[in-house]
Amino acid sequence: MENKQDPFSSIKNKEYRYLLLGRFSFIMALRMMSTLIGWWIYLLTNDPFAIGLVGLAEVIPALSLALYAGHIIDQSEKRKLLIRQMFFYLLAALALVALSSKPIQAHLSLHSTSLFIYLIIFCTGIFRAFAGPVHGAMIAYIVPREELQNATTWSQGTFLSASVTGHAIGGFLIAVAGITGTLVSVCFLMTTSIFFIFNLLPKPPSIKKGSVRTWESVKEGLRFVYKTKELLGAITLDLFAVLFGGAVALIPIYARDILKVGPEGFGILNGASDLGSICIVILLTFFPPKRKQGKKLLLAVGGFGICIIIFGISKIFLLSFFALMISGMLDGISVVIRGTITQLKTPDYMRGRVMSVNSMFVNSSNELGQFESGLTAKLMGTISSVVFGGGMTLLVVAGTWLKAPTLRKMEY
Repeated sequence: MENKQDPFSSIKNKEYRYLLLGRFSFIMALRMMSTLIGWWIYLLTNDPFAIGLVGLAEVIPALSLALYAGHIIDQSEKRKLLIRQMFFYLLAALALVALSSKPIQAHLSLHSTSLFIYLIIFCTGIFRAFAGPVHGAMIAYIVPREELQNATTWSQGTFLSASVTGHAIGGFLIAVAGITGTLVSVCFLMTTSIFFIFNLLPKPPSIKKGSVRTWESVKEGLRFVYKTKELLGAITLDLFAVLFGGAVALIPIYARDILKVGPEGFGILNGASDLGSICIVILLTFFPPKRKQGKKLLLAVGGFGICIIIFGISKIFLLSFFALMISGMLDGISVVIRGTITQLKTPDYMRGRVMSVNSMFVNSSNELGQFESGLTAKLMGTISSVVFGGGMTLLVVAGTWLKAPTLRKMEY
């Protein structure tokens, strides 16, 4: 009982600390890279729809391979699989370094450069289909079940603190070191992350290789998620909320054309949401939600939608910053509750498959939201598209409140 109340219980585990350090370095690198790609593409094209295409380029392979990836994760040694995917990400970052170099840029048009960026991002979508779920699956193999809620909160806190640091430093480095210098820093962080993951013990397969057919294995994971109504409701809510509330994808346009704050302000705005999230996750580490978690989840997502509307209409930098920061705080609440539901409800033998289904709904919703934001910005205008997205988020919450009583009444 004492461990459950100890906010540091899971990170007293040395191996779990290595996993968190590796995750921090890797997510920070990815956020720096995504910040740079958004800025780079907009500089090359001056087209908000081009930013949306970056998300689409990554989400197509990530979604297409997600279910197959879950089957592979459950029958693979997870540490080796994670290291392999991280190494592939490093190769992609090195390819971007080469693409940004002066000798190659001298021989490429702006259009050709954009096409190569999309191709590289498409490849990272393949790696992401495996890397994201395998990390989530490993947590339960490192910490005991009674510490899973605490470990999930620390994992989300690590993710969010790495995100805010990566976004902010990414914007700063673009201004100071340029595109190539920023990408070199990304490669260094990815190498550091691989070093930390090497210190983990091997994590054996959950199911014997060849013991079940691929399609039957995939269907088993889908059936489990569908029958677990609290889990299905939570990840579906997140899918539509992030899909319509993905204003972060349009921050390059707000920073350059609406608020006129340049790359430094772009980095600050890009990190505002994650800064709010990490603040609330730290608070939840010490004071985890005890009751009515389902209702709190719905209210948090509704508040997120309101913040997105405020950001959409704001012409003042500080108001925009605080709207994004508060949206991040509310999103942090939903992330912790949803992550805890996923860890507690999933049996060990199908963690890879369930995490992969979860990634289809949750992780890929960011890229789908990026595409939706770019498309609606082109059709409706930037400000109208953000306000529309926030309004749709509120409608999704209202519909879920009425149609999903199991989630609304859920407690753990």
